[in-house]
Amino acid sequence: MSARRAPTTNRRTPIPRRTPKPRRKKAVVVALTAAVLVGPGVAQATPQTAPASQERVAAADIAWTLERASNPTADQRTAYDLITKAMNAAVARYNNLSDLGRAITVRYDPGVPTADGNINGTIRFGNRGYMTERTALHEIAHTIGVGTSSRWSSLAGSGTWTGSQATALVKQFDGSSTAKLSTGGGHFWPYGLNYENEFSSTAADRHVRIVAAMVRDGL
Repeated sequence: MSARRAPTTNRRTPIPRRTPKPRRKKAVVVALTAAVLVGPGVAQATPQTAPASQERVAAADIAWTLERASNPTADQRTAYDLITKAMNAAVARYNNLSDLGRAITVRYDPGVPTADGNINGTIRFGNRGYMTERTALHEIAHTIGVGTSSRWSSLAGSGTWTGSQATALVKQFDGSSTAKLSTGGGHFWPYGLNYENEFSSTAADRHVRIVAAMVRDGL
């Protein structure tokens, strides 16, 4: 794919086969909670106070809306609840730990085998097993440009991320001068949260910070 052509296809969560200087804490951030109807078939999350244990490092502006059926079935209601919980947690983490901005539209689509995210700002969840914070974090990264930006090929096409800021960050996290971010298939690792067994609070925080550093590298 040409490094200058913005891709339009979704990036999908794979089906499993098996520091900087501290800044001043703020008590309140824009987090997103239970959905409230704001128009026909559309739900939008509302602000919530962030957990006191999380430290906000910069102003952020990621917001999301969930498209809802006007008369949802029991299956849809269950999916909406799971998706809302996952997206609220993921967006709160991004807004606490980065200065990234994005408006995201989320859909429940039972035809999607896992979940996928597109640079046009849409995320689709299908399989119940992927309606988790880990998946939401991963798919938000795709809407920001991981694997989908026109710059992805030039920065990640060699199989190793070449941007200096994200590279320096993974070296810091791993405590090794030889640490690197490997890339392939529109994904990165470590800290890409490509599989559910990679998730932990520490890995999730590092994922967000690496995505933000990739954007600073020119993603």
